[in-house]
Amino acid sequence: MRVLYSASAPPSAVELDDAALERLYATDRDVPRLRMNFVASADGAVSVDGLSAGLSSPADKRVFKVLRGWCDGLVVAAGTVLAEDYGPVTLDADRRARRVAAGLAPTPTLVVVSGALSIDPTHASLAKAPVRPIVVTGPDSPADRRAALAEVADVLVLGRPGLGVDLAAARDALHERGLSQLLCEGGPRLFAGLTAADRVDEVCLTVSPLLAGGGPGRISIGPHTPDPRELALAHVVEDASVLLLRYCRPALLH
Repeated sequence: MRVLYSASAPPSAVELDDAALERLYATDRDVPRLRMNFVASADGAVSVDGLSAGLSSPADKRVFKVLRGWCDGLVVAAGTVLAEDYGPVTLDADRRARRVAAGLAPTPTLVVVSGALSIDPTHASLAKAPVRPIVVTGPDSPADRRAALAEVADVLVLGRPGLGVDLAAARDALHERGLSQLLCEGGPRLFAGLTAADRVDEVCLTVSPLLAGGGPGRISIGPHTPDPRELALAHVVEDASVLLLRYCRPALLH
């Protein structure tokens, strides 16, 4: 794994160890942000056989762990939690120790976004979470489902009737709770919704050297955004033909 391009340093052929990789993806914790993380094929597919795992690689998994280890809150749509069979958010002992030494919680807080509250409170991602999770929903969600989920999670009801979850308000509410650095792992509809709400600050995209063919959707599916959001390239990392790209708002480039 080597740096092909960096906006803040010259490229290097030196193999990135874990410490160097963490520095590459580090952010200013005094500046709240929401970072997206996705993997896609060279022809733009978001999955193979319905799952993102078919596009992953050792390099992608390394960055995946670094991003989870850095964030305060891990934001995921309920559909993705169910489709990808999420378990409780856990980190290895070394990453937990480094977080504690930096004054952070040992593990990030899981934040599940769901308009219909289709996820069951007994789901392992919630029931076995090492930190009490948060469920974000809208006012049209079933009251009985909210009450059931409140047994295992903090439930935030944000938005207006008929308009679904207010994602802009959700991001702001999470920041107010001290979850400054948010990492979103999808799915595509949540990505599109956050983009439409202009709440995406950074995109970490792994491009897998595969042609998946027709069928799978894009990493962003949903409401049309009339004004494209400009991003700046922060770095490009390469490993065995896998490209790991990091884009961010120009004002956040470092």
